[in-house]
Amino acid sequence: MSSTAPDTIFFDGVCNLCNGFVQFVIRHDPTCRFRFAALQSEAGQRLLAAQGLASAALAAAPESVLLLSGGRLYSHSTAVLRIARALGGAWRLAGLGWVLPRPWRDALYRVVARNRYRWFGRQESCWLPTPELKARFL
Repeated sequence: MSSTAPDTIFFDGVCNLCNGFVQFVIRHDPTCRFRFAALQSEAGQRLLAAQGLASAALAAAPESVLLLSGGRLYSHSTAVLRIARALGGAWRLAGLGWVLPRPWRDALYRVVARNRYRWFGRQESCWLPTPELKARFL
């Protein structure tokens, strides 16, 4: 994938927290820099397989958000911080998270990821975008 391609956010399509995060990004991304793919979708699985990440690996790790940007795949806190920084404006303040050592950031991320269904709930099926947003989803 070339570096001029839109950045892709992969998310757990049945997770309420993840769906809320996607809707947050859509609201704060007026330039439409990001496109989206549910981890459960065929398109998401194809793109991740092209990056060397198989479905079995996703099931074993509690990932809820991944970012494909410039041909590189980012995970855990790094993905979230890169997304926040790209949104610009006041969301750049999330960049303060970079001062924490990555193992600490990722440990906190994993706690939230492991408990996301219990704390925020889950849906029976993936969230469907409105017709206006459909072009941003793979």
